[in-house]
Amino acid sequence: MSEPVTRSVAIGLRGLRKEFGAGGQRVVAVDGVDLEVMDGEFLTLLGPSGSGKTTVLRMIAGFELPTAGTVHLGERDVTTEPPFRRDVNTVFQDYALFPHMSVRRNVEYGLLVKKVPKDQRRARAETALESVRLAGYADRRPSQLSGGQRQRVALARALVNQPRVLLLDEPLGALDLKLREQMQVELKQIQRQVGITFVFVTHDQEEALTMSDRIAVFHDGRIEQVGTPAEVYERPATPFVAGFVGTSNLLEGAASLAVLGREGVFSVRPEKIRIARPDESPGPHQDGALGSVREVVYVGSATRFLVDLDAGGHLVALEQNRETSSMDVLALRGTRVRLIWNKDHEFHVAGAVT
Repeated sequence: MSEPVTRSVAIGLRGLRKEFGAGGQRVVAVDGVDLEVMDGEFLTLLGPSGSGKTTVLRMIAGFELPTAGTVHLGERDVTTEPPFRRDVNTVFQDYALFPHMSVRRNVEYGLLVKKVPKDQRRARAETALESVRLAGYADRRPSQLSGGQRQRVALARALVNQPRVLLLDEPLGALDLKLREQMQVELKQIQRQVGITFVFVTHDQEEALTMSDRIAVFHDGRIEQVGTPAEVYERPATPFVAGFVGTSNLLEGAASLAVLGREGVFSVRPEKIRIARPDESPGPHQDGALGSVREVVYVGSATRFLVDLDAGGHLVALEQNRETSSMDVLALRGTRVRLIWNKDHEFHVAGAVT
């Protein structure tokens, strides 16, 4: 039996803190972040605007210096080293391509600065363009490319330097939805192919769930939870994570005691809840709650139901529209229903929103 492969740490953040401003106007953007990113991992920093995720990325890159704490790349402390001495490259949302240069020259630019010989530059640029599926585009200008193609050129320009770590700051934010979804799949495929550690910043939960090996969820300068997409979605550690990654569906206080017979804060994901007639009883391994449908949102393939519970509070249920039309589901507004779910799909949420 073969031994399990042990990956080394590509990035180590210890007690990372960043304050902006001076005197009494100081703002804490990052507050005591500890995080390890493994070699070859696709890790996403996920959180709302102002949560500290981009500031952490900038400190890894060397564009910002920490107020306290350390940044390690591998075993090397790079906390105070400038960006050009760090084995990382960054891809930004605005591509930052040179419009007067060909695709090839854009990709080669970093190698030119490093005085890499011309034949090596060309060979490495061609390889990088092949890795992002742009072979044959080397002689075009950025203006002749689509948004997705320009983003892949920016990615090739970063990959050509063969960094240990690639940092991506909301690189898909300027793309339309369809192209964005396509690029999510392609970006993950490219990462697997090249084997480089990717640290990806986004505020889009679906983007994070689609691409990541692990997700670090940020809130108010701190990490609320680190885990695989399934762990973060199915077992959120805090009420904030439960609400930010997916739909907040919380039973707490009197509602929790009445419905579940337990005190605390519990959550059930909307797609785990079935809408039944009010006279239907839950099965032996199920829980349920009576309520009234306050709102119905038809979204084509599925419908969201906002149900006010008799026990207090509300839950959202999501049902696929397999056999129903928009008129069928909209007619349920104001009706009495019972929500039913499996006990295995309710989970205790620790902590509280601060």
